[in-house]
Amino acid sequence: MNASIRQTSSLAVVSLIAGILGWTLLPFLGSIAAVITGHMARSEIRRAPDRLDGDGLAVAGLVLGWLSIALAVLAVAAVVLFFGGLAAFLAFAAHH
Repeated sequence: MNASIRQTSSLAVVSLIAGILGWTLLPFLGSIAAVITGHMARSEIRRAPDRLDGDGLAVAGLVLGWLSIALAVLAVAAVVLFFGGLAAFLAFAAHH
């Protein structure tokens, strides 16, 4: 019986931690780091599946990172649309 012990990918752990930081202390930078390290970890795990584990951690980091980025983009779009609409309304009201 020769059971090999699989090691958890360090990049997968970093991705999860960065994803959590992306929602708390480092909103945008943590999310970018989570996405980058998450993709790197999944690639690393796919290259050595007999040696490395942690795909779930990498996926969790990716999900946290992408969700945070998507919400940030939606928030910026909402602010731009709100103030753009407000400016257009004020410009229209000033002429009439």
